[in-house]
Amino acid sequence: MDIKHEKTKQILALFEEISAIPRCSKNEEKIAAYLLDWAKKNDLVAKPDKVGNVLIRVPGTPGYEKTATVVIQGHMDMVCEKTADSPHDFAKDPIRFVFADGWLKADKTTLGADNGIALAMAMTLALDKKAAHPPLELLFTVDEETGLTGANALQGDFIDGKILLNVDSEDEGVFTVGCAGGRDTHITLPLQYEDPPAGYVMTRLKAGGMTGGHSGVNINEERANAIRVLVRTLLQLQKETDLRIADIAGGTAHNAIPRDAWADIFFAKDSFKNLEKTVADWDQVFRKEFKNTDPNLKLSLEPMPETTGKRALTAESSPKICNLLFALPHGVAAMSTDIHGLVETSNNLANIKIRNSKLEVITSQRSSVMTRLHALTTRIEIIGRLAGAEVVSGNGYPSWQPNMESPLLARCQKVYESLFGKKPHVEAIHAGLECGIIGDKKEGMDMISFGPTLKNPHSPDEKIQVESIGKVWDFLVELLKSFK
Repeated sequence: MDIKHEKTKQILALFEEISAIPRCSKNEEKIAAYLLDWAKKNDLVAKPDKVGNVLIRVPGTPGYEKTATVVIQGHMDMVCEKTADSPHDFAKDPIRFVFADGWLKADKTTLGADNGIALAMAMTLALDKKAAHPPLELLFTVDEETGLTGANALQGDFIDGKILLNVDSEDEGVFTVGCAGGRDTHITLPLQYEDPPAGYVMTRLKAGGMTGGHSGVNINEERANAIRVLVRTLLQLQKETDLRIADIAGGTAHNAIPRDAWADIFFAKDSFKNLEKTVADWDQVFRKEFKNTDPNLKLSLEPMPETTGKRALTAESSPKICNLLFALPHGVAAMSTDIHGLVETSNNLANIKIRNSKLEVITSQRSSVMTRLHALTTRIEIIGRLAGAEVVSGNGYPSWQPNMESPLLARCQKVYESLFGKKPHVEAIHAGLECGIIGDKKEGMDMISFGPTLKNPHSPDEKIQVESIGKVWDFLVELLKSFK
């Protein structure tokens, strides 16, 4: 791809270097070591904290030495998702870049531009001899994607600056000034097993090929949830025959809408043809329901070649699984009455699996109204307990309430309009950002979030618009120059 913006070339070269380092959530040790080594090689003061967050200090350029410090912040980790046919190993394989039609994506995996592009941009800025800027603190946090662990553990005195530029938003020309809070719930349902009845065979029911996406960004688009598709089919099959579940799994990350799910099921051998027809019929039902959002959705029933020694859930446990999963909410629970078009409250039925004879379920709730977040969490907890499950909800993280009188926002709007001849869009989002947490840690922090245009984060369809990287760079340089 022919890239004319010189800084974009530098940023992407550094991003590719970053993308060769394993950095799935909770496994950021190698990327943190790389950043600390990079700082040392470039004579920059850097330090980690006790959870692995990294801070790199960049002196102000001549004339800006006494200007207030600006924090540029992003997170080190990425959501590691891949297509079912991808051989990629996130623990060792570099992300393979694919350029097409002005966009950069990866080969059958998440790209990790969320939020590796922020690291690359901040590091490029730190070495740019021409860019004028105040003293900078490059704050790179760990485990944003699975629990905002790094931001939650951050000590207020780890950073000095009280102006925060978060480079983790996904639409160039849009300034984010507020976000939802979030909370996860873990449900554990005890199960009982027995030998399958005589004459029963095992098959695998698969629900796959769904679009998935970010549970904060795409939850309002009515995309199919593979777990829900699977469970609806199982409920129908249970009406037609005695069905025993042997195993079930679906979803990956708490903040990704599940794209694939499956269940190994036992039933009488002579029922196979009828059930195969039912699955084919429901495949067509779901294709019609989700024709606009999930064109590659596929439902199938596949014989299992080896079932020796496999056990089945009892006639009581199998329906319990389906009833619990179908009762749990998924999708938008409420739209904001303050901001048109903004999702206020939602839930993502995110992940299911059986381990140690227990069904483990993870749901992820979001809301910009914390009382509604707690109410939805309580509802989910009650559903779990009514099913006989153990339920534990995390502490979660706070929402970030917009401050439309922010001096930083006014400065950003003025710089952007002067640079591009048009006004930026200002919004609050339903996704979670670290700003709310960091703002709680540092009293008086003035914050804003922006970034290049990114589509389909948290899925193998993730892509970044190359041209937007240069525009964000130009804006960032002009913004920092304006602080003198």
